[in-house]
Amino acid sequence: MRELALLLALATPAPAMPPAQHLPTMTVRAPAATLTLQVANTDRQREIGLMDVTALPEHTGMLFVFPQDGPVAFWMKDTLIPLDMVFVGSDWKVRSVAARVPIVPPTMPDENIPLERGTARYVIELSSGEAAQDGIVPGVRLDAVAVHGR
Repeated sequence: MRELALLLALATPAPAMPPAQHLPTMTVRAPAATLTLQVANTDRQREIGLMDVTALPEHTGMLFVFPQDGPVAFWMKDTLIPLDMVFVGSDWKVRSVAARVPIVPPTMPDENIPLERGTARYVIELSSGEAAQDGIVPGVRLDAVAVHGR
């Protein structure tokens, strides 16, 4: 029976990732889900982020990796889907969650686009509402399991 479960798990295709960037992925365990996250760890990759992505499959998103733990700010220009933003410390403990961050109308002047701020070494972006669904709340520790790809 255990072998059958393993074979089924291996046969299940990985969720499709957003097309905007072709980045390595990381598997991260949350309390109620296993996430597949594209890893953005350069300035350019973080700048592009999920711009122009029109949908995220369940349990997928992006992990923004910063050189050090500290204050970070996200400018949501050209982000076309509402998101949850999870601010995570170096110890993988969730510090805060900005839930249901709305999209910014394309006509909004750049100087009026709000910033989402937090203190983090890592920031995870997921589809709006998914953080709560996956049990991701302040104080929870996530488990970074494996990096895949480059």
